[in-house]
Amino acid sequence: MATIEKDYKFENAEQEIGLLGVQDANLALIEESLSVSAVTIGDQVKLSGEEDNVLAAVQIIDELAQLIKKGIKISAADIVSAIKMNERGTLEYFSDLYSDTLIRDNKGRAVRVKNFGQRRYVQAIAHQDVTFGIGPAGTGKTYLAVVMAVAALKRGEVSRIIVTRPAVEAGESLGFLPGDLREKVDPYLRPIYDALYQIIGKEHTERLLERGTIEIAPLAYMRGRTLDQAFIILDEAQNTTPQQMKMFLTRLGFGSKMIVNGDISQIDLPRQVTSGLLMAQKILSDVNHIEFIQFEASDVVRHPVVGAIINAYDQFDQQQNRRQQNVVKDSEGE
Repeated sequence: MATIEKDYKFENAEQEIGLLGVQDANLALIEESLSVSAVTIGDQVKLSGEEDNVLAAVQIIDELAQLIKKGIKISAADIVSAIKMNERGTLEYFSDLYSDTLIRDNKGRAVRVKNFGQRRYVQAIAHQDVTFGIGPAGTGKTYLAVVMAVAALKRGEVSRIIVTRPAVEAGESLGFLPGDLREKVDPYLRPIYDALYQIIGKEHTERLLERGTIEIAPLAYMRGRTLDQAFIILDEAQNTTPQQMKMFLTRLGFGSKMIVNGDISQIDLPRQVTSGLLMAQKILSDVNHIEFIQFEASDVVRHPVVGAIINAYDQFDQQQNRRQQNVVKDSEGE
């Protein structure tokens, strides 16, 4: 393929700073992901490399420039999203993702979806009673679940937020751990706290926890309850047993929503125990008011290498499974 050079001229200093990023970090992401060379000269960037890659880089930079024109401050996650949408052939819809603001975080920054997987996820949460978000780490499942919960609380659609997860590492028996219930559970729910702190601030989060407006508890404490007017999030759902999953889902009360998140590649249960998340996929896929959103490695909005790591592990697992199947076949043939 032919090697070409293309120049992209910045319209103003604001656009240049936004597109390049701190110490040209944004530009470096584009260079690495598209295998192009990018050199800034004055008020423009010179791109060189294989023709298709250079043309893609120009399109991506132009799409990002349109966001900056709208007053949107772009981040590394936005760069990654644009690159991945280009790979999927959907870059022309990139700016559409930024048309809606889900909420503003503690610092007044707009929180928006970063890709179509996330858009489908938040739309499912908005329109369904129970939404399952299934996929690898870094796809934004937990963060967006908290965003949607806080938004619903602010709009008065629910009166409380309840967050839970199975404490598999402690065998669901937390009594031997030091401290009160919250201190026992906190280590397992750090991502939830991080999301809450970013969205509404640490002090506001603490006040809501004290009032009981936000409740964080291990899954075992959900038994026997009916949860009305609540936004309920179950995280790390791959580590529930089928009995725990059924118990949790049947807690749903009137005026409530449930989000069930999990990564089926990270099951920590004993091998002989079936994941409640896997079983729920089989049993509930055709039930009304329930929707399953499947995230892929390409939906990861962290550093590009995270998606590559996930794919590499998936390939390794597939190879291991094929080897085990061949061993079984060979033993049966003897």
